[in-house]
Amino acid sequence: MIKTEFVYSARITIGDVQELGEIHAGRRRIIPITGGSFEGPQLSGTILPGGADWQIVRRDGSAFLEARYTMQTTNGALIYVENKGYRHGPADVMARVAQGETVDPALYYMRTTPFFETSDPQLNWLNHTICVCTGAREADCVKLDVYAVL
Repeated sequence: MIKTEFVYSARITIGDVQELGEIHAGRRRIIPITGGSFEGPQLSGTILPGGADWQIVRRDGSAFLEARYTMQTTNGALIYVENKGYRHGPADVMARVAQGETVDPALYYMRTTPFFETSDPQLNWLNHTICVCTGAREADCVKLDVYAVL
């Protein structure tokens, strides 16, 4: 049985979607990350602007998510995050999500696996811990709950 432990919740603010159009794998979209915050029992801080989610929306409507961004803890430590996963659900639900409507996350699937890099000795455990996320897309942000796999 796989066990997990809560690490943090994040609220990541986003900018306007940049539609690159159709590529071989689907429709490429870039969603800029403009900031945000995260809070948990072991670490908290801000999401720095400058990252993005480089999505591919596949022909079946599912989205491959590939976000890269930097977090800064309240102690000043920097954490690079590379977070990959999938979002999919019934067509009518995903259309509401795409329109920026806040939709109950139980109605669709959004799961990711973040990988972390940091030089902070107190956070070294992040460099070799597998984590999983549940997520929800809202009009102006993405919400993530991050869990370490024990």
